[in-house]
Amino acid sequence: MGSSLSAKFVYGFDLGGGEDEWKIRETDEYGGIDAGNASTLAWYDDSEDFVGEAEKRLLAVVSGFTETWDDNAGDGFYKREEAAKARLGVEFEWYGLSDSSSVLLAAHVVDVGWSGPVDLEALHAHPDRLRWDAALATAVHALGITPTQGDLAWILCSYYG
Repeated sequence: MGSSLSAKFVYGFDLGGGEDEWKIRETDEYGGIDAGNASTLAWYDDSEDFVGEAEKRLLAVVSGFTETWDDNAGDGFYKREEAAKARLGVEFEWYGLSDSSSVLLAAHVVDVGWSGPVDLEALHAHPDRLRWDAALATAVHALGITPTQGDLAWILCSYYG
C-alpha cells in the first residue's frame, strides 16, 4: 500500500512545526517552541512530543481529565478519555509529509480526499461556528500560546495518507 495526496479543509489555527517554523509567538530565536518560557509554557517538556503534551494539558485544564492508562488500566479508561476529548471541542490535525508534518488546532475538519466540492457558504454560516470559536479560544488560553495567524480561518491543507 502506498500513500496518496489528500486535502482537508480545517477551521482553526495553523500552528506550524515539523519542517516549518512554529507559528506561535512563544518561540525561541530559531523558530522552535520556547519551552524555557515558564510564564506561559511551564507545562511543556521539550523532550516530549508537543501535540501529546498539549493534548494532556487541554484534557486536564479544560475537561478536568487527569487519569493515565497506568492509573486505571482496563477500567473503562478509554471511554472516559474519549468523552473528555469530545468535551474539548478541538483536536490536533496533521498536514504535510508524515516525517515532517505540521500541526493545526482544529474545531472542525472537512476531509476533501483527492478532490471534491466544499460548500464555503454553508461552512461560513454553520450553526456551530460560535461554539467552535469559543472552544478554540479556550484551548489557546489553556495552552498559553498566541498563534501568529491572527484571526481564526478556514485552512486548506494537503497531506499524504
